[in-house]
This record gives sequence, structure tokens and C-alpha cells, in this order.
Amino acid sequence: MECCRRATPGTLLLFLAFLLLSSRTARSEEDRDGLWDAWGPWSECSRTCGGGASYSLRRCLSSKSCEGRNIRYRTCSNVDCPPEAGDFRAQQCSAHNDVKHHGQFYEWLPVSNDPDNPCSLKCQAKGTALVVELAPKVLDGTRCYTESLDMCISGLCQIVGCDHQLGSTVKEDNCGVCNGDGSTCRLVRGQYKSQLSATKSDDAVVAIPYGSRHVRLVLKGPDHLYLETKTLQGAKGENSLSSTGTFLVDNSSVDFQKFPDKEILRMAGPLTADFIVKIRNSGSSDSTVQFIFYQPIIHRWRETDFFPCSATCGGGYQLTSAECYDLRSNRVVADQYCHYYPENIKPKPKLQECNLDPCPASDGYKQIMPYDLYHPLPRWEATPWTACSSSCGGGIQSRAVSCVEEDIQGHVTSVEEWKCMYTPKMPIAQPCNIFDCPKWLAQEWSPCTVTCGQGLRYRVVLCIDHRGMHTGGCSPKTKPHIKEECIIPTPCYKPKEKLPVEAKLPWFKQAQELEEGAAVSEEPSFIPEAWSACTVTCGVGTQVRIVRCQVLLSFSQSVADLPVDECEGPKPASQRACYAGPCSGEIPEFNPDETDGLFGGLQDFDELYDWEYEGFTKCSESCGGGVQEAVVSCLNKQTQEPADENLCVTSRRPPQLLKSCNLDPCPARSSIDSAWKACKVLC
Repeated sequence: MECCRRATPGTLLLFLAFLLLSSRTARSEEDRDGLWDAWGPWSECSRTCGGGASYSLRRCLSSKSCEGRNIRYRTCSNVDCPPEAGDFRAQQCSAHNDVKHHGQFYEWLPVSNDPDNPCSLKCQAKGTALVVELAPKVLDGTRCYTESLDMCISGLCQIVGCDHQLGSTVKEDNCGVCNGDGSTCRLVRGQYKSQLSATKSDDAVVAIPYGSRHVRLVLKGPDHLYLETKTLQGAKGENSLSSTGTFLVDNSSVDFQKFPDKEILRMAGPLTADFIVKIRNSGSSDSTVQFIFYQPIIHRWRETDFFPCSATCGGGYQLTSAECYDLRSNRVVADQYCHYYPENIKPKPKLQECNLDPCPASDGYKQIMPYDLYHPLPRWEATPWTACSSSCGGGIQSRAVSCVEEDIQGHVTSVEEWKCMYTPKMPIAQPCNIFDCPKWLAQEWSPCTVTCGQGLRYRVVLCIDHRGMHTGGCSPKTKPHIKEECIIPTPCYKPKEKLPVEAKLPWFKQAQELEEGAAVSEEPSFIPEAWSACTVTCGVGTQVRIVRCQVLLSFSQSVADLPVDECEGPKPASQRACYAGPCSGEIPEFNPDETDGLFGGLQDFDELYDWEYEGFTKCSESCGGGVQEAVVSCLNKQTQEPADENLCVTSRRPPQLLKSCNLDPCPARSSIDSAWKACKVLC
């Protein structure tokens, strides 16, 4: 407050003037448009098609001039004109046909692409060299140049992007996609050399498919180019290209130049048919053809919806896949078509859990069958069908059919067949189980479980029946493996190498369940039940399960237990170690969504026990050279106490280690013994 008291009146006056000037400056910047009235409505478009211009006006509300423009433009009617509409600049020239020029009528043709003034209306009198500027400005919306979207507005050429917006610099890529990245087409270039032959008058150079762009061919030599076309509707055509000019071939513009020693063919595209460029041999000497064009990628991968769930309740899994799609015919085609284009990257499969609701308890149900009590007429009666001769893939079943008669008391007796001939006899054989047999379906591999070094990758292998449902019945011997090692070439900067890292959920969980959840088949096989809960709530415990040898009886569709020796192959383990997290006084709650926590627990369990060398066995000889073998034990790395060998990873067990011992010569014995010398090698 002292400084304010000491300030002179002149100083205060200057300070207040500064504040006032600052306030006016800020307000004038904020309210610069406040001096204008609101923009008016947009005018009618200058054209009805082919891209025109529309304008909007505003009034200046100030007595002085306003800063800025009182008119603004936008594009409109950005739809192609019908072919019969003709060129917009040509229409403006022809409007002067009925106006005399220097006392004479002329038919005026447009003069396009004037580099000096592209927005003036210059026209040429037909059949003469007379070029006249008939108007200083063309109508708004007229193209500045024939091969550009830029348009004339109020006599000035304005930039128009491929998005049809004024002032936009967005352009089409080589594939014809506005603001595209060039990924929807591929560059094709090559050279062809004609092969002269007395019996061969023409030869195909290259096939250029529908939709291709920026086509250019140069023939050097005495031969001649010609075109064959085939539309998507199957109509065929041919053009001999006998003279220089621009031609319309199946609605595609073809620019052809013919010189004494070469021919040049250009097509901007996109082509509206499949073109086959051919040459006619002149016979004098060989010719070469160089060609280049951008070919559309008409087959592309697309991701499918999720497959049906592997279980109807109790938790299952479903995957997506990828299918090859034909963009021209809008249908799915064989995968091999998408493999033709290295630019196509097949999407990786996605996996999700499904049908997580618990399965309801069921007591089954009884089916009530109708039964007729009395049949006054003889009838055909059939025995039940026999079991199908094959459980899938097509079989035969049969039955016996006889003519019977029933009296009023309900007694049924067999009678002659002629008594039943008033109705057709029922068939005695029929095909059965004509659906395809279940087969293994291996999905795409998952990404590697690591970002560097060695890891694992997984895939889902399902036994799929003819309905696409997860079922049993596939041979375990032909089941593809569900996990394999993978190596990421990026080096890992870690102090020590580890074994391949197991996958996180749900891949890890799925791999376990699919490996262990075997389905009963008609071949005797080991069927393990689910693992029991871990015997401890923290630390290391054990889990047990029952493993049965079972077989599916096809005739009754029931499962029977067999002696263990009836099943081939190794019996799955019925006991294993489990790790329930670290013991730290409180039991941490397990959240199934926290997959990283479980993953970390699996790693901790993997590193809690390891193999170590513990001394050597007694020397095999007391003198003259013997051998000792290193003792390998499974130890708890925290307590260094011995542990069950099942807790250590078998693949990490160190190799056998031997060393020599008691190398001193043995004392002299009898003459026979003294003849022996020490062995030259230890092992």
C-alpha cells in the first residue's frame, strides 16, 4: 500500500490508460467476428452432378470495414454425371454456337488445360485454328484441368482434395483409395520377350485383372500390340489398336501411340474388365515388352466370428479364425488365394471363455411312446433296426419285416405277405451314420509367450464332429500336439537363461484342460478325471485324480471300465505337486481375473526346487584308478533341504558327471597279477 500512496497522479493516469488499451486489444481479438452478421443460407449448387460449388454470404454490421471475407464456398453435387451429360466446359462453349462471332456462326469446342489461365472459357472453332476467349470466367464448379478435381470458383482455381473438400490436400494412393496407404494393391512390373515361331502368329504378354490402375506398356520391335477383354459378366471383346488415338474399350479409356519402332499403351484405370495384352508376330525379329501396373488385391483375410463353445455349460472355450474373402464376388474362397499376396497378413486367432454357468443337475427324462390297441387290418411289422455297421462315415443297418394280424384279444400272429400288399412294404435296409467321422481340428498358434529368447506357443486342438461341435471319438494317436517351443530372435538381457516360460491364463488353463480332458472313444484309452483340490492352502502340496481305462461301446453308446493292461501307452499321472502361493501369515485371496498373479506363482513354484550336485559316490577302485559319480539331488532352494524328485523339473536334471579317483598304483602281488598294468582309459 505504501507504493500506491507514493505514486504521482501522472503515473496513475498512464497506468489506467495502459489497462484500457490492453482491454480493448483483447476484446477486439475475441470479437473480431462480432462485427459480422451471422452467415446466411447456402446457395443452390452450381451443378447437379460432377462436383459444383455453393456459397454463403454475411453482412458487415460495422460502419467501418470488417476484417475477413463476406463470402465462403463449399463443394456440392459430388456424384458422377451420366455418360450422356458430356463435359461441363464443352457445354459452356456450345452455348455460344448460336451467337455470331465477327458476323459468322461457329461450332465451338473446349480448349482445356490452359496453363496461364485455366479458369477462362477458351474455345476453338471446329475445323479451324481459331481460338477465342468467349468468357473471362467459366461457371463455378468447372474443373481447372481434365485430370484434376481442382475447380474454378469466381474465376480462380481452388484446390480440391479427393475427399471433395475445398482446400483439402488429401490425395488418392496408387490403389485409388482416398488418403490410403497403398495396402490394397500391389505393383506388378516385368518384361516379356517374344518367341518367334512359324506356327505361332500371336502370343500373350500379360493378363491385367479388373480394377487395375496406372497401366503402361512399351513394345520395342516390329511386332504389334492388341487387346482381348472379358467382363465380369463373361462378355468377350478384342481391339486391334491399329492407329494412334484414345479409345474406349469396355468402358475403359485406352491411350495408344504407334511409332515406327515402338508402341506405347497407357490405361489410367480402374479397368472395368479383365485385359489380356497380346502381340502379333511380324516374323522379322524379336520384340520386347516392358509393363508396369498396380493390381488390386482382390482376396483378403477377414476374421470370423467366434466358433461354437466347446461346452454347453460349466465353462468352455471358443476361438476365432480367419477366412479368405473375394472382394469381387463377395464370397469366401480357398485359403490359397490369400497366400498369393505377401501383403496379406493372416490375423491371429482370439480365444475367450464361454458358457460359464454351472451345469444343472438332471435326472433324465422318460419318453412316452404311443401305442395302438387294435388294428382291424393286417399290417407290416418290423423288428428294431440292427446296430449300424459303422459309427460314422456311412454304414448299413437292417431289420426283419413281416405281415402280421391281430385279433380282438390282442394276439398277434404272422400271416401271408399278400394280405399286407394293400400298403407298401417297409424297407429292410437303410444307410446310417452317413455323417463324417469326428476329426482333429487344430487352430492357429498363439503368439509366443515371451518377447525375447525362448518361449512356448499354444494352439487349441479340438475333436470336432460333423456339426462342428466339440466331441469325442478321435484317435489319440493322431492328435496334433498343442504346444511347442518358439524362439524370438530378439536377445534377452538377463543374467541367466531360463527354460521356456509357460503361458498365462487362459492359454495355460486351456492347454492343461485339453491335454487332460480326453474323451472316451471306441479304442481302449486312459481317461483321467479332474484333479482334486490342492492339499494345502499355501506353499507346496499335492493333487490326486482317478485314471481309468475305459472304452465306448458303440452299440449301446455306454462307457465300460477295462483292466489297466487293456489300454496302450503310458498311464497319465494320478498325483502331482501343486503350489498355492507363498505362506506369509495371511492367505491371499485368489482372483481368477488376476492372471498375472497366478502366472507369477507358477514361476515361483518352478524356481523353488532345483537339481544340485551333492558330493560323489565312493570310488569304484581302491587303487590303480577308479571312477566316482556325482550325486544329483532335488533341493528346496530356500532351505537347501532334500525334496521329492517329482517337485523338480525332469528336463532340467543336470547331466551325469564322472571323475577319476585312487590313481596310485596298487602294491605288487604274485607274478600273474604283476603282469597287469593300469587301464589306459578311465571310462
